[in-house]
Amino acid sequence: MNSEVKIKLPDSREILAEKGASLYDIIGKIGKSLQKAAISARVNEIPVDLSSTVHENSSLQVITFDTAEGKDIFWHSASHLMAQAVKRIYPGVRLAIGPSIDNGFYYDFELDDKITIDDFDTIEKEMEKIVNEALDIKREVLSLDDALKIFRDSGESYKVELIQDLKDNEISVYRQGDFIDLCRGPHVRSTSCIKSFKLLSVAGAYWRGDEKNKMLQRIYGTAFPDKKDLARYLELLEEAKKRDHRTLGRELELFSFDNEVGAGLPLWHPNGAILRFIIDKFTTIEHLKRGYNLFVVPHIAKSDLYKTSGHLEFYKENMYSPIKIDDQDYILKPMNCPSQIKIFTSTMRSYRDLPFRGFEMGTVYRYERSGVLHGLTRVRGFTQDDAHIFCREDQIEEEIQGVLEFTLDMLKVFGFEEKSIYLSTRPEKSVGSDRNWEIATSTLKNSLEKLKIPYKVDPGEGVFYGPKIDIKIKDAIGREWQCSTIQVDFNLPERFDITYIGNDGQKHRPIMIHRALLGSLERFIGILIEHYSGKFPTWLAPVQVILMNVTENEADYVRDLKKLLVSQEFRAEADARNESVGYKIRDAISKKVPFIAVIGAKEVNDKTISIRRRGENKSITMTIDEFKKIVVVEMNAKA
Repeated sequence: MNSEVKIKLPDSREILAEKGASLYDIIGKIGKSLQKAAISARVNEIPVDLSSTVHENSSLQVITFDTAEGKDIFWHSASHLMAQAVKRIYPGVRLAIGPSIDNGFYYDFELDDKITIDDFDTIEKEMEKIVNEALDIKREVLSLDDALKIFRDSGESYKVELIQDLKDNEISVYRQGDFIDLCRGPHVRSTSCIKSFKLLSVAGAYWRGDEKNKMLQRIYGTAFPDKKDLARYLELLEEAKKRDHRTLGRELELFSFDNEVGAGLPLWHPNGAILRFIIDKFTTIEHLKRGYNLFVVPHIAKSDLYKTSGHLEFYKENMYSPIKIDDQDYILKPMNCPSQIKIFTSTMRSYRDLPFRGFEMGTVYRYERSGVLHGLTRVRGFTQDDAHIFCREDQIEEEIQGVLEFTLDMLKVFGFEEKSIYLSTRPEKSVGSDRNWEIATSTLKNSLEKLKIPYKVDPGEGVFYGPKIDIKIKDAIGREWQCSTIQVDFNLPERFDITYIGNDGQKHRPIMIHRALLGSLERFIGILIEHYSGKFPTWLAPVQVILMNVTENEADYVRDLKKLLVSQEFRAEADARNESVGYKIRDAISKKVPFIAVIGAKEVNDKTISIRRRGENKSITMTIDEFKKIVVVEMNAKA
């Protein structure tokens, strides 16, 4: 009887391993450094713990921290570590949920004692103790009854509720020492693997995000395999705090929120409204140059429209309750596409009309739980640079390539050079034929490869109606942000029975491409604020220059010069306050404007201005026309 199995590696190499050997030992045969870095593994594409054993020929992919999947597993394991420490310190605590999130993890607790950041040191010391105990982290599969009994007996009512919702006969749990948690896994093999961690903040969070449920205490943290990575991340956090768009938005008078208006609904102040206008105008003109038609659709529509589109079936939890108008239900639009489709179908189209590209800066409204709202990056009402392309099957690839080139050009203009591209494939729950999914997926793949754009496959992360390309940008301090998306849709043309007349005189079904280049304008502006730390380039700056007088004698000249510049479409402000010029310069610096212009008696007599660039201490005297030329060059160059 053969006691060995073949293990196929991602590079197509094969190694032999003893039947029944653990993955940890098998990876050790590949290399000790890889074994040390391994967090988990995929066996035959299924993620499993390193303690899992192999009994047949299998494929093996090692998961390390430098992958998204590895980080997710590592941070989820760290959340269990923190929960175990909290449970040891506060025996009466009830555990809710503890997932990984971007850059870390959190855990929600029900506890009579109020936890503050002053308690973090005690919790972290207990976490260190558990790490030093090197507890094995082991998966167990229990029957439904056994799982319910364990968590009921320990008073974990939230876990009991989750198990009852699962409706599974077998329940996956993980143990580490005296700690047990409901979890599907996988996890790191031992608490000793989580060497460096830091608790960051504590906040309130409703159970399951529902304001009707009990308020829990949520502790946020992060963790890394080594101390150097943790130190770098904490430095990044400090820099991110300085760039926080919520703080800068208030300081630069860009936007605000007001409880009487409603959570997640930003109010745009003059500077912020100008910034929106600049981006809107530039984006719209760029679309018109590329053959897009301009659309505008209403903010509400009859609920029947969203029944046809399928949003009421697939997206209802993110939509607001209907509004009654003339005894009919209307809904605040969660998407622009159904109404834009009606523009396309308002007249019969020919194959000669295709591709037909429609673009709109369209505002949509989606219900977000109050606990996830975050400045401009997560709001309830937002505007998208939304476009839909209707084309023939033979035109899809060319259109996708055009959208990709357009997207990369646009992001570069706004200062985003580094990007990560992901091809998201068919999810478990989807609509449409296998043929359509295959055509759409291969078209996206071919478009990326023909343009020689590196990408990664994100299995099962497509939307229910089609595959997509997601583009994540990197900001100035290396953080990734999801912005652009390109989606192929065979579903809505079917649902709305969209047709065009082909060259054979018969009706044919077009393919629909959804795409947003910047995504949510609110979110994109939030990212821009943090990327530039509020120091916008000249072409984007809401205020390009602040003019200021040295004495009261130059005040009228400064005001008149401001009027002249504004009339010529320069964005200027006048500071003619009866304050010292030093005070006014410091105030202007705090507003992060690209230029400060100081005007004294000599400048008035010579018809010049003394210009000081942002970030520089020296000033240069020049004529007003020379200054205008500098601004025009920088605006045209988008520099």
